[in-house]
Amino acid sequence: MTRPDARPVASHFVDGAYVEDAAGTPIPVIYSATGETIATVHAATPGILERALASAERAQVAWAVADPAERGRVLRRAADLLRARNRALSELETLDTGKPLQETLVADAASGADALDYFGGLAADVTGTSIRFGEDWAYTIRRALGVCVGIGAWNYPTQIACWKAAPALATGNAMVFKPSETTPLCALKLAEILIEAGLPAGLFNVVQGAGEVGAALTTDPRVAKVSLTGSAATGRKVAAAAAGGMKHVTMELGGKSPILVFEDTDLEDAVSGAINGNFYSSGQVCSNGTRVFLHESLHDAFLDRLHARLADVVMGDPLDEATNFGPITTAAQADIVMRHIATAEAEGATVAIGGRRLDRAGYWIEPTVLTDLSDDMTCVREEIFGPVMSVLTFADEAEAVARANATEFGLSAGLFTRDLARAHRVVAQLRAGTCWINQYNLTPAGMPFGGSRASGIGRENARVAMDHFTEVQTVYVGMGRVESAF
Repeated sequence: MTRPDARPVASHFVDGAYVEDAAGTPIPVIYSATGETIATVHAATPGILERALASAERAQVAWAVADPAERGRVLRRAADLLRARNRALSELETLDTGKPLQETLVADAASGADALDYFGGLAADVTGTSIRFGEDWAYTIRRALGVCVGIGAWNYPTQIACWKAAPALATGNAMVFKPSETTPLCALKLAEILIEAGLPAGLFNVVQGAGEVGAALTTDPRVAKVSLTGSAATGRKVAAAAAGGMKHVTMELGGKSPILVFEDTDLEDAVSGAINGNFYSSGQVCSNGTRVFLHESLHDAFLDRLHARLADVVMGDPLDEATNFGPITTAAQADIVMRHIATAEAEGATVAIGGRRLDRAGYWIEPTVLTDLSDDMTCVREEIFGPVMSVLTFADEAEAVARANATEFGLSAGLFTRDLARAHRVVAQLRAGTCWINQYNLTPAGMPFGGSRASGIGRENARVAMDHFTEVQTVYVGMGRVESAF
């Protein structure tokens, strides 16, 4: 693996150290801004996977009975290191994903540090309950699950690794983490930093590979839980495989989320929310609100402001902080996005803004806005995972809610209105796991995040995530004599 800067020195991080095994299938790491290969890692061989799982199983036994306060201190020290090295880590994230440095400086290692800090603070506060039954009583203990597997997506490699590792480690588990084969570099640096912060070797291992490596981890009998961030299709496969071993799962999957913009909204805020919910990270965010439902009275004014605001897009060198819009992370995904735009036009949609692939190296697609749509069009029903906004109109509140809910997904939803009574009334009817009122796509570590229906199972972040990495042991205590029938 080439190392022209502070990139990781080997493909895997196992049992506290970097490990290489060139027998694994080579995986090129492509800088999506230029299409250049900037590194090569190797997929984990069976030997690497065995070392990772065996070391995790060994280390977890002692970690589970360690002082929870010390577990928390390790995570908080790691958070401090992430923040101290934010610039270098953000530059690596930009090379890994193509996202602009302007974004990665605030949204990736920084948010990962917030998760480590948050769960580090809660590590000593994992409590059970007690229940009285006359003279007798019972109590519960929350116990670590054991060895957990994390499987990451390619859009937020550092953040996703931290979101999964922090609650797992805080509650006494070990984790073997497989990044996306598209963005394999950042999780390795997290593993390195956790060791520097004092995490015992073996508790957070990183192994590379594609679906076959994820499948091997998911079905290994030593694994107690699988936490995946990915597409709904991948989630179904992984959840089914995990179910065969009765494993716990958290599935953070895709969506086709709605943003409802009512006639009394602050138009500038609504446009900002739609931009954040469609074009941040070049549209590669699972919770994006890609179905923007406008009250029919706002249609022209909204599009006029959106068109004016998109004139400020700067598609330059992602390592230049003036750049605010980056490329699609992979060539394959760029092709998918362009096929969706072509299909939309063929079905009768109008490309009101953008729609072109730039004639330059890398995988660049303009921010795109589609209009003249109906709810049955492919672009309105299917997740595109790129910078494509579908704009529709509605006449009244009941219609808006019904159409917003007319999807198999249920990850997120947002609405913009000055009428807070309506805001709370509407949000209570939206079938989505994470909702925003007069805001969009903010996900602080203290707020549960996750979806329903085809968008997933379980929640990440907040105290509830700790419940997903523990199980309840119940103990009944008899205080009197034991009665029996004979």
